Amino acid sequence: MSDLLENPRAGRVKAVAALSKKDVRAETGLFLLEGPQAVREALEYAPELLRELYVTPTAAARYGLDDAPVDTWFVTEQVLDAMADTVTPQGVVAVCQQFPTSVKDVFPDRRVGDAAAAVDLEARGDADEPATLPGLVAILEEVRDPGNAGTIIRAADSAGADAVVLTGRSVDPYNPKVVRSTTGSLFHVPVSVGVTLADTIARAKALGYTVLAADVSGDDLPVVRAEGMLDGPTAWVFGNEARGLTTEDLALVDRAVKVPIYGQAESMNLATAASVCLYESAFALRS
Repeated sequence: MSDLLENPRAGRVKAVAALSKKDVRAETGLFLLEGPQAVREALEYAPELLRELYVTPTAAARYGLDDAPVDTWFVTEQVLDAMADTVTPQGVVAVCQQFPTSVKDVFPDRRVGDAAAAVDLEARGDADEPATLPGLVAILEEVRDPGNAGTIIRAADSAGADAVVLTGRSVDPYNPKVVRSTTGSLFHVPVSVGVTLADTIARAKALGYTVLAADVSGDDLPVVRAEGMLDGPTAWVFGNEARGLTTEDLALVDRAVKVPIYGQAESMNLATAASVCLYESAFALRS
């Protein structure tokens, strides 16, 4: 534990605060982690990724962070306010190493373009191939709202999804608002970034996934589930909050599906609809 850091204008403080900017995160490979819950999740699931911890003496005692296995600094409330992205931080800020998963690990390269071979390899259980396919993956295309992206990652984690893929047109998953919205789920489910939708869908189909798009033009979700389309490995595609998915995007998937609205609501929030779709798949895979 260091001496108390008291100067809000210190270079170290400015460097931490700068991680709220995308270009700084891209340059450093670091991101900002705020709040005791997020830090606890990082300490439990990925302590090796934590680089620095900044905590007020009061928060350190309250949350048991006095002897955290990471370079830790006591700071004043004023210093924490200067570092944090939130208006009312909870006494804890950490700097963490980014850890994106390659899309090749979600959908292995060797099977791309050869769906028949993929099915055959799976049936034979080849030693150098995974024994089973992941059952559920969420793909985000041009999802720009940090709160929606973070909530979908959290919902995917809750539903037992095996991965989340954010295309290069989507928000940065290490945006502070995304990180906060995941409430620690960022450390539980692999997240892949920077790929194109077309390549991601091609990889999924080559592995034998059914690729479904959540779109208001589609068939009702209960009907699709009753037909058995959710019973096998499924990749869900969720589009932009305002525009949804384009005609070109929809042409890439196996089927468009909508969550029916039975009441008088004009529409459903993207993250809410995504949560319903992911849980319907989770129910089907476990039934």
